[in-house]
Amino acid sequence: MLVEEALEDRREPAAVLGSDVVYEGRVWAVRRDRFAYGDGSITREYVDHPGAVAILAVDDDDRVLLIRQYRHPIRCRDWELPAGLLDVHGEDPLQAARRELAEEADLAAARWSLLADFFTSPGGSSESVQVYLARDLSVAPEEFHRMDEEADIEKRWVTLDEAVRGVLERRLRNSILSIAVLALHAASREPHAEG
Repeated sequence: MLVEEALEDRREPAAVLGSDVVYEGRVWAVRRDRFAYGDGSITREYVDHPGAVAILAVDDDDRVLLIRQYRHPIRCRDWELPAGLLDVHGEDPLQAARRELAEEADLAAARWSLLADFFTSPGGSSESVQVYLARDLSVAPEEFHRMDEEADIEKRWVTLDEAVRGVLERRLRNSILSIAVLALHAASREPHAEG
């Protein structure tokens, strides 16, 4: 009887033969790597990203918090989750999630669990996102002054079913929001699976 290997991504870093920063931006860089592959080498450019965290906050009524803010690359005010970059060197992702929930939603949470961990666009970016489920919410100890696109964040509490419907009907298109609400929806049908 043939036993199949578990369905799991396998880390297999190729030997990097050369690496240059092609563009250094305020938030991330574009990097060009030449790496050994097969009998030769391949060159690829990609967004060199520090990684990010996002938070699916669930209140006592089992509603989830969505925020809407302007995102210039897509020219849209999209619904998404509180989120932020891992731009503080060495910061623990859970601590970053706590910080972002306070900064973007003025909330704190007593219970945290990892809900999802994924690469956003592995063919063109090194970005990985860890989505935390936050429960037992309370008002954050201090209110943050938001600037730029965060200055006019709109908040809305919705049922999980409403968020899932929005994703499935293609009215909500943010990838992190989509993965998070679908993961929680799936986990709610298998209670042992929820973070």
